[in-house]
Amino acid sequence: MLRRTDLRTVPLPPTAALRGLLPRAEVDVDAVVDRVRPIVDAVRERGAVAAVELSERFDRVRPAVVRVPPQTLAGALSALDPGVREALETSIARARRVHADQRRTDVVTQVVPGGVVSERFVPVGRVGLYAPGGLAVYPSSVVMNVVPAQEAGVESLLVASPPQAEHGGLPHPTILAAATLLGVSEVWAVGGAQAVALLAYGGTDLDGGELEPVDMVTGPGNAYVTAAKRLLRGLVGIDAEAGPTEIAVLADETADAVHVAADLISQAEHDPAAASVLVTPSALLADAVDAELERQVPATKHLERIRTALSGRQSGTVLVADLADGIVVVDAYAAEHLEIQTEAAREVALRVRNAGAIFIGPWAPVSLGDYCAGSNHVLPTGGCARHSAGLSVQTFLRGVHLVEYTEDALREVADRVVILAAAEDLPAHGQAVTARFRAEP
Repeated sequence: MLRRTDLRTVPLPPTAALRGLLPRAEVDVDAVVDRVRPIVDAVRERGAVAAVELSERFDRVRPAVVRVPPQTLAGALSALDPGVREALETSIARARRVHADQRRTDVVTQVVPGGVVSERFVPVGRVGLYAPGGLAVYPSSVVMNVVPAQEAGVESLLVASPPQAEHGGLPHPTILAAATLLGVSEVWAVGGAQAVALLAYGGTDLDGGELEPVDMVTGPGNAYVTAAKRLLRGLVGIDAEAGPTEIAVLADETADAVHVAADLISQAEHDPAAASVLVTPSALLADAVDAELERQVPATKHLERIRTALSGRQSGTVLVADLADGIVVVDAYAAEHLEIQTEAAREVALRVRNAGAIFIGPWAPVSLGDYCAGSNHVLPTGGCARHSAGLSVQTFLRGVHLVEYTEDALREVADRVVILAAAEDLPAHGQAVTARFRAEP
């Protein structure tokens, strides 16, 4: 089921060539930008009316209003299955514990006597958090987006999620319940590219209420959501251009093939384009994992989706000469989720540079991180873990420098400011300093 790439017989190629050999999902956001641009333009010009029309076209339902009534939110929480509520409360509590420790404190640096630069960490004012509603329902994404924003001190939060025909034009009730459980009182029934556009531009709801625009949009979505983020970046901040989910497992002969196969399947369950990659120096483990996939996959609920993902070019097994080469390979791949199932797994994990999140040993599967580890599951995909981090409290904070200099402190460095301004052929910059020290007439 998994295609094999054998890198055991020759030295590993240079990084660029190695990346080209590895399985990877192909998501061409550029291919849908031209289709998304008219959607964004329509919402910019006609606001909520256009967004609702687009919901009718794409989601096959026309919401009565965009903003979900407060009584509907309360009702969704009251009707939530007690077991699901308890599980969400566990997820929220653990996420709060981890993310509370991420909050940065202001820093004051005395550069010279009389010269101070302070850095304040200021939260974004208003954030729109997107919860997708395609092949699955993702209340966990509500948790993972809302908690770090709240811990950062964001004062105004809203959740946007697609209207569902089977739920009368409202987002899925579990999404509504999760938002309410988190204390979010503003939820919009809008999805897809039109949701991102409406969050960015705001407008007037169908009942005359104000739909205030946001400063930042976060949350996962399909290629159309990603294209809208790309088009609107600058007008609003975004977290990242997320692609299909991916897992890489670096495993040696000590790994349990049952565990490895189950973990590869768990991520393939998300989407036919999801990527599941095994990197191992053990051909015996690779064979055992293949056998386990043949045994486990037919018993899954989403059989066709999983088969498509596992047999696609984005998934596969990479055979390497040893664990050292395996680390080079997973660093080149830069997985969203990386599991280390090897002897001395923690030591191996500490040698890895590039991954969105690393799950160490046999008792820390990615599924734990998806829900109840306390970590965040909104992570960089498509190799972006080489340069970007997952969602955190820092995502919602801006460092602002406060510069305070006395007259004496400015006088002491004035000549060097003038020299550097002249070197850049910007003499007025220097004059802005020297003007302060002109002799009084």
